[in-house]
Amino acid sequence: MSLLTRRAVMAASSGLFLARATAADGLESRRAAPAEPFAMGVASGDPSTDGFVLWTRLSAGGAPLDAPAAPVAYEVAEDEAFRRIVRRGRRAASPTLGHAVHVEIEGLRPGRTYWYRFHALGSVSPVGRTATTPERAGRARIAVSSCQHFELGWFAAYRDMVAAQPDLVVQLGDYIYENSYAQFPKVRTFDTPEPTDLDGYRRRHAIYKSDPDLREAHRLAPWVVTWDDHEVENDYADLANLKALDPVVFARRRAAAYQAYFEHLPVRPSLWTRPDGPRLYRRLAWGDLVSMPVLDGRQYRSVQACNPPGQSGNRPRRDCPDLAAADRTMLGAAQEAWLDETLRAEHGRWTLLAQQTVVAPIETPEGVMSDQWDGYAAARERLMRSLARPSVRNAVVLSGDIHAYIVNDLRKGGPDTPPVATELVTTCLAASHAPKARYGDVRARNADIRFADIERSGYTLIEATPQRLEVDLRIVADQADPGGAAASLARVLIEDQRPGAQIAASR
Repeated sequence: MSLLTRRAVMAASSGLFLARATAADGLESRRAAPAEPFAMGVASGDPSTDGFVLWTRLSAGGAPLDAPAAPVAYEVAEDEAFRRIVRRGRRAASPTLGHAVHVEIEGLRPGRTYWYRFHALGSVSPVGRTATTPERAGRARIAVSSCQHFELGWFAAYRDMVAAQPDLVVQLGDYIYENSYAQFPKVRTFDTPEPTDLDGYRRRHAIYKSDPDLREAHRLAPWVVTWDDHEVENDYADLANLKALDPVVFARRRAAAYQAYFEHLPVRPSLWTRPDGPRLYRRLAWGDLVSMPVLDGRQYRSVQACNPPGQSGNRPRRDCPDLAAADRTMLGAAQEAWLDETLRAEHGRWTLLAQQTVVAPIETPEGVMSDQWDGYAAARERLMRSLARPSVRNAVVLSGDIHAYIVNDLRKGGPDTPPVATELVTTCLAASHAPKARYGDVRARNADIRFADIERSGYTLIEATPQRLEVDLRIVADQADPGGAAASLARVLIEDQRPGAQIAASR
């Protein structure tokens, strides 16, 4: 990173660091309660054996709260009626963080359900349900979602997800979309321009929190989140951006988008407030059954290959020598080393690697896509070597981004080598679908693709046991229908110590 880029990041982030410091200031004053201060709901995330993080954001019925810092009380109980309260305390909801509140809870019992609620401005929040992770586990149910465009579809898939009662919800990025698509029919509108500053990104997140199915999924299960590109700008890579803006200018926009992301999701402040900047890569686990390294494939990556200087963009590439350059990185050196060390010490039965973009080589009629791991071939081979370590018993990569269901075998080396992992690419929860001209015959062109569907929206539901992963690719009949019914598109089976997917059933 150049000196100019470092200065740009530091300058853009100074307001964020100030906001972090201000969030710890004392409680200032009380004002008359606004209408529905908890209209954005409640959420929990990143569970551990002894705790989790709780979240809410005060508002005036979803609109920004015009008030100084407000005191917020929280309670955690072992029962839904709150007769056995095990934790309580207070936090300041500061305007410098959009009146968002994050509470890291510790010291609870492993492997049990808890309920929580907040009190502020004379109101009581909805009651949330969450859980600590077990020390040992015989099963885990994990729902995986990606790519939810508010204008292009209703979020009815979350209603089906809530009914499945997952232990965890994993969101792989594009939680919001910064842009609108004029060429696609809309079921509802943003009613605000594309965000470029903190106020704009706050408003975009608030619009998303107006969706009742999304709020309910947050209320009833702990989430594990990471971002992709649309949380800031489509196809950005580190400080490279679509318009080739000066790094100083884009760094301010990125810092604003990152702060708004933190303000609206159950992200641990202890990770976010690191001196080296906001960090999303970390490892979670569900007992000894599931290990889940979570990656950040945007903040540290090299710009896409063969683009003009400083300009990002996902483009099909064929004759581009930089695709194979050894120094190109998807994760950055520090995160890549952290992941390798994490996998070297792996001890879970199943390693579910949660990350954003498609890992498997995919040839399209135009070539390979430069924003996927195809654009970072040397980094992908390093990833495959890490996943092939003897300590990794069963490697499964969770991916999103391309608005299609694809199930891939992943190999270290050439096509004749045995697979070392399976990749489950989940489709968009609600968005436009993968273009047919590019992906319509994707299975015919790529031998390692075991299943593909580019026409449906939904989410992935994983049932993990020591013997197998049973994967249900869930689809919504019509994303334009707010009451859209859900069904199973296909079922995938991955057996213990048998890399490669078996398509157990499909429609």
